[in-house]
Amino acid sequence: MRLQSIAYALMLACGSTTVTDAVAGEAADAAGVVKTVKGTVQIERAGGSSGAAIGSDVYSSDRIVTGPQSSVGITLRDTTQLSAGANTSLELNKFAFNSTTHDGVLDATVKRGSLAVISGKLAKANPDSVRFSTPTTTLGVRGTEFIIEVGDTGGSAR
Repeated sequence: MRLQSIAYALMLACGSTTVTDAVAGEAADAAGVVKTVKGTVQIERAGGSSGAAIGSDVYSSDRIVTGPQSSVGITLRDTTQLSAGANTSLELNKFAFNSTTHDGVLDATVKRGSLAVISGKLAKANPDSVRFSTPTTTLGVRGTEFIIEVGDTGGSAR
């Protein structure tokens, strides 16, 4: 029951909005955009770090880190929704998406914390191209909604 409550809260935090064509056009290289922020959230990129804010772009190779009692909701260009809970470290290893053919790749790692996912167009068109990893597990996407929790000893998917 606790896990379902966490999932519901994380999905609500992420919201159901998507990146508009106008925003995607302005930041063609961005993997997605921050839609919600609660507490302290950092985006680490190329040796630097900045605080995340609503509307911040997220790029392939970014690491998103949430603090205690913090969360972030991110919508990727393919409409995938990611919602990271408190004390989470999420690495967006690789993201590419062709909005015409729906080809591409999504490869992310949850080092610690929790991540709720609602898959988008990429997973629907080519499920084999979407992969989420933890320190102990690799999850291929075959459904549309799932949660990953990583504790001190590894990870689990539900």
